[in-house]
Amino acid sequence: MFSRVLITGGSGFIGSNFIRHLLAARPDTHLTNVDVLSYSGNQENLRDLEDHPRYTFVHADICDADKIRPLVAESDAVVHFAAESHVDRSILDTRPFIRTNVLGTQTLLDAAVACKLERFVHISTDEVYGSLPLDRTDLRFNEDSAILPNSPYAASKAASDMLVRAAHHTFGLNTCITRCSNNFGPYQFPEKVIPLFVTNLIENKKVPLYGDGLNVRDWIHVEDHCEAILAVLDRGKSGEVYNIGADNEQSNLDLTRSILHILGKGDDFIRHVEDRLGHDRRYAIDSSKIRRELGWSASRSAWPDALISTVDWYVKNRGWWQRIKSGAYREFHETLYGNRPPANPAPASA
Repeated sequence: MFSRVLITGGSGFIGSNFIRHLLAARPDTHLTNVDVLSYSGNQENLRDLEDHPRYTFVHADICDADKIRPLVAESDAVVHFAAESHVDRSILDTRPFIRTNVLGTQTLLDAAVACKLERFVHISTDEVYGSLPLDRTDLRFNEDSAILPNSPYAASKAASDMLVRAAHHTFGLNTCITRCSNNFGPYQFPEKVIPLFVTNLIENKKVPLYGDGLNVRDWIHVEDHCEAILAVLDRGKSGEVYNIGADNEQSNLDLTRSILHILGKGDDFIRHVEDRLGHDRRYAIDSSKIRRELGWSASRSAWPDALISTVDWYVKNRGWWQRIKSGAYREFHETLYGNRPPANPAPASA
């Protein structure tokens, strides 16, 4: 067990949920959260922990080596969440993704090597593997699958994965990489599909569904993801990659209709818009390695109950997301969806 853990990007969606999970699971561990508080980093996610005796927040940029190295030096382990993570934003402007996801990761690795850090856990994504065909449901990504990223976001994460791999093989740094499927749950920034669609429908607005809506994603509740990360932090083998998934594939159209049903809305609230550039068709994760080697399995992602509870959280926490869905976020949403031409919907039988 590690007594002092540095969390990067801990004010974001997955990071803030992991901080809560780790504080509850490890009563002797002190956590430091370093976050630059960009658009998706929200201090309100952890407002109730401000006076927690085992939690410290540091406002800093992971690209700032002078600020990062002392934080790494006083830590036993780093769990690295900090990243630009929205595919659409990476299409509009790739440069912030290169800076944070690639240069920021290297800054952390430089400090970790210099300080002889005991453990470095890098949080990555299944998107580095590219796309699977819809008609080959027998195929899933495993840890030996080729790295074939298709979006600028995925390419930046793949680059960071390779830097972590290099730090392990070249300098002997104790590293693990996790690659997870699509997350959902509380505190997710409302530009991601589930909170975007839920909050739009609560406001009686239509939801922008890309293309025919048949793209498939493998969904996992964020609490299951956090439990898996903790298993990797505690028991993962140095130099290994662990895929994390819940065997819960849903097409975007089926997901949308499930949310509509939960909120008592019909298909007339769907607005099919022109598809995303280079939109990956299907993701599916083989997580048998982490189940077999670390004894982890998903227990909170069962469909539709996990989706219902997530929708309910956004219904009950309007104040949290209404403050976010304003200002700069509203401008971004209008840029992305406002003038996007319509697309042909999927056949009714899909």
